[in-house]
Amino acid sequence: MSSISAPASACIPLTDPRYAEIVSFLYHEAELIDNAHFEEWLGLLTEDIEYRMPARLNVRKRDDPGFSKTTDIFADNLASLTVRIHRLRTSFAWSEDPPSRTRHLITNIRVGETESDTEFTVLSNFLLYRTRAEQTTADLFAGERRDRLRLTGGAWRLARRLILLDQTIVNARHLSIIF
Repeated sequence: MSSISAPASACIPLTDPRYAEIVSFLYHEAELIDNAHFEEWLGLLTEDIEYRMPARLNVRKRDDPGFSKTTDIFADNLASLTVRIHRLRTSFAWSEDPPSRTRHLITNIRVGETESDTEFTVLSNFLLYRTRAEQTTADLFAGERRDRLRLTGGAWRLARRLILLDQTIVNARHLSIIF
């Protein structure tokens, strides 16, 4: 998957109606995930979705982005995401029994135009809070999401997501949640 670059000065203004639609889409998506409406969430994805979280590297130079080009924590498409979601509803999802409780906080949303008038790059920062069972401490994940949204049949759909975690070492026992 090619990286989704950050919009520079080509960001659409906050007053643009498309900006409000895209922000609303992101908030709705987070709500679906946090309320475990995973099948409905799958309906927000394009058929050619690329959903990827590369491993972060510790690097000394600031000009190196610090992410592996060969190792991903996960790299999914629609078929593998569908399998992950359907597995959560079975008795074989031991890591999610009882299910995690998540809260997605999405902020600093920047929307950029692309070569297509039906696709936009969307950068956002996120904080994902996860707790489960009787845990006394929560898992926190922070980072940036680089998305590409596509207007398809009058509705926004997620076509690409690149998740860039701030953490180099993920101390969570498992990552069976949706970012």
